[in-house]
Order: sequence, then C-alpha cells, then structure tokens
Amino acid sequence: MSQDINAIMNEYLPLRDVVFQTLRQAILRGELEPGERLMEIHLANRLGVSRTPIREAIRKLELEGLVVMIPRRGAIVASITEKDLKDVLEVRRTLEIMAGEMACDRITPELLEQLKGAGEEFRRLKDTNDFTSLAEVDVKFHDIIYAATDNQRLITILNNLREQMYRYRLEYLKDTGSHERLNSEHREIYEGIKKGDKEAVSAAIGTHIDNQRDAILAAIRDHRKE
Repeated sequence: MSQDINAIMNEYLPLRDVVFQTLRQAILRGELEPGERLMEIHLANRLGVSRTPIREAIRKLELEGLVVMIPRRGAIVASITEKDLKDVLEVRRTLEIMAGEMACDRITPELLEQLKGAGEEFRRLKDTNDFTSLAEVDVKFHDIIYAATDNQRLITILNNLREQMYRYRLEYLKDTGSHERLNSEHREIYEGIKKGDKEAVSAAIGTHIDNQRDAILAAIRDHRKE
C-alpha cells in the first residue's frame, strides 16, 4: 500500500485525496479485507502521514459505503453484501448493454483490434491462477467497449461502477471454472460488435452480467457458511 501512495503522489493531488485514493484502492483490491479494523495510528504510520488525512479519508469511505462505523470498535471495512452486489449489477447491466449497442455503431477499427487483443489475452491467461492479471485484462476488455461509445458521461459512470465491482470481480475469478465461460462470453460480445449486431451484443452482455451475479452470490453465501 505504501507503493500505491507513492504512485498517486506523482499526480500532485492534495494529501487528503492521496490518502483517500490509496485506502479506497486497498479496499477494492482486497488488501484491506471485509471486517478489518481501520486504526488511524497504524494507517498513519504505514503511509507516513498524520492522523488527520486518515480520519478525513475514512469519513469519505464511509459515505461511499466501503467503511462502516461500529460503536466501541471504530471504522471497519464494509462486508460484501448481496444487496450491494445486486444494486451495482442492476445498474451496470443496463448501462453495459447500452454501451455495447453504441459500440456497434461507433467503434473504430483501432479499438476493434484492441478489443480482439484483450479477448485473446484473457484466453491466454484463463488456465492460470493469476487472478489479479485476469481481472485487469477483463477490465481492459470492458474499458475498450466504453471508449468505443465516445460518450464521456457514460464512460465516467461505468468506470465508477467498475471500481465498485472490483472486490466482487476477484471473487468471481477465484472460481477457475468460470474462466472458460468468461472467455466464450467475451468472444460472443466481440463478434457481435464486429458485425454490428446489437441484438446479439445485448443478449451476450446480459448473459455475461447475469452469470457474474449468480456466481458471486453463490460465493458470498459460501463465505457466510464458513
């Protein structure tokens, strides 16, 4: 996490924003796990800052729903809940279908080639247990579709939803049985966009999101039984 803060510092953001983004990414990427206490002194020492920006960051993370305040325990990383997952994917499903249909009309040859390349990269990694790299390639695949819409408002909203999904995405990818299915779904989406077939793209993206929802819900329920 200290490396993360150094990378963000290069962007010349105010310190409070640097700390907020560092903690936010640590939560989204699972470095700070659900149920883990966020102790101000420990985090301040770890990041080499005072407690004030830590306190401000925790307050903002609480507003985002990534942190909850528990009486007599303090700040805790929020659990991954079924309600949160369903809320995010309900919105994401609709907007991703919209983005896919727009991409059918607007994608450039360069972006189409990049989309093909991202799909091939995922295929090469699908039989590995490198879940972080798989997640990054999956993100890249969807980012190219977003970029193809050439609609900055839509891209911004989808990027925000994507970040909220990161914790869930890793849970999904830990199920190695999902990798071949994801690979096939990426291929269907790519082929549909290449042909400009909006109906096929809409169906493929809808199935892609629904399968992700069902698999992550199963993982959440399994964790609850442990």
